[in-house]
Amino acid sequence: MRFAILSGLAPIVFLISPPVHAQEETPAITVSGGVTLISDYRFRGISLTGKDPAIQGTINFAHKSGLYVGTWGSSLGLGDRYGPTEVDLYGGWAGTIAKRTSLDVTMAYYSYPGGKRGGQGAAKIEYFETTARLSYDFGPVRTTVGSGYSWDQAALGGDHLYLFGEAAAPVPGTPITLKAHGGRSKGAISPKPGGYYDWSLGADVTFDKLTLGLSYIDTNLSHGNQADGAALVSLSAGF
Repeated sequence: MRFAILSGLAPIVFLISPPVHAQEETPAITVSGGVTLISDYRFRGISLTGKDPAIQGTINFAHKSGLYVGTWGSSLGLGDRYGPTEVDLYGGWAGTIAKRTSLDVTMAYYSYPGGKRGGQGAAKIEYFETTARLSYDFGPVRTTVGSGYSWDQAALGGDHLYLFGEAAAPVPGTPITLKAHGGRSKGAISPKPGGYYDWSLGADVTFDKLTLGLSYIDTNLSHGNQADGAALVSLSAGF
């Protein structure tokens, strides 16, 4: 799962568990999942599908202690070097640490099955990233600050740091949630020396287990390199 989330709109995840009656205890393990169709898979503002649509899916197993593991995947359009798909494996802990304050820490492994090695012994594209997200609720509005860090690995040739902030605000009396995101990338994954910025504004409209997402995403990178401004549309279903 692209934890800096992301790339326009992240997959919507819904918990599935039997109804809990007063005499029943909370299940030790809950399973969540989702599938998303999105008009363009953007990772930190950059298209990873050549501005074409993508299908994405996730499944997550969470323990009542806050520990969780899961996997997330997406179709790609980056050529033979990456292959047709991205598959991420992750694990972490999420929970409340103070009144209205929650923390989510994750270790993720990004892999690209079917991708070909580059010439002259270039490493296969795969790497790890640690992510931390600290959220605070101002009434109904949830604000989040976070970071993603990848240390120097064979596929990267250096370390990389991503800093970001987000906000989500439900519109009272409606199924609409307004969302905003801003981030800065600097390091090995950045296509621009000195780093670059990405941002997005959008809204989710939820109907039971279906969510329609609309957003606009942009960066300060030069246009024509898969990072120019674009409107994104997504449809997610939870199971």
